[in-house]
Amino acid sequence: MRIASYNIRKSVGLDWKRDPDRILKVLREISADIVLLQEVDKRVGSRQGTLPSPVDPDGIQYDFVDIAERPLSVGWHGNAILYGPSVELLSFERVPLPSFEPRGAVSALFQARGSKPFRVIGAHLGLQTTMRAKQAAALTDYMASMPSGTPCVLAGDFNEWRMHGAACQVFEKQFDVLTPGPSFHTARPKLPLDRFVVSREVVSSECRVFTSDTTRKASDHLPIYLDTDSL
Repeated sequence: MRIASYNIRKSVGLDWKRDPDRILKVLREISADIVLLQEVDKRVGSRQGTLPSPVDPDGIQYDFVDIAERPLSVGWHGNAILYGPSVELLSFERVPLPSFEPRGAVSALFQARGSKPFRVIGAHLGLQTTMRAKQAAALTDYMASMPSGTPCVLAGDFNEWRMHGAACQVFEKQFDVLTPGPSFHTARPKLPLDRFVVSREVVSSECRVFTSDTTRKASDHLPIYLDTDSL
């Protein structure tokens, strides 16, 4: 099972051109079963999505979890979940987060053939340190409220520059924080802004930043991915 996370900056690349086809090419290259996206919708007006629905990057057809509240959006507060044919969507919900600005996480329960249900959560945490810690606490409580033994994977742009910043310290009290490596800025990756938080049931066989010629142009973040055999 491969789960990826990617802040696509509304499909705007380093050349400042909005090019959804580049994002689709990246998705094809990663070939994940589930992709958690951040900044997938435009920020103002109708909050129109910047990717087509359904997403079909040359042979891997993804569906969006129907998390949006606005008719032209594909996400909620910019967060969206894509899933491929290898998993079945069982349920989904929106998770409000404390913030000075509109923020929220998106959550979905999936099941793969021969496995028990597992939950994935996508989030984009705030810029202010104290508020990030509060958001992490809310997400920790949410993950801890799942039925005992439910594997949980949270991923996204944590806006956390340090290895053990305020949000990560909160998560680490109950869960494992996986930092694949520097994912920002694409031109010169130095900051590990994008991360995974996993419950103890999830064993990662590989967790990395994904780089290619396309990812170096498609967004200001590089995508990250986690491979696991425990889902």
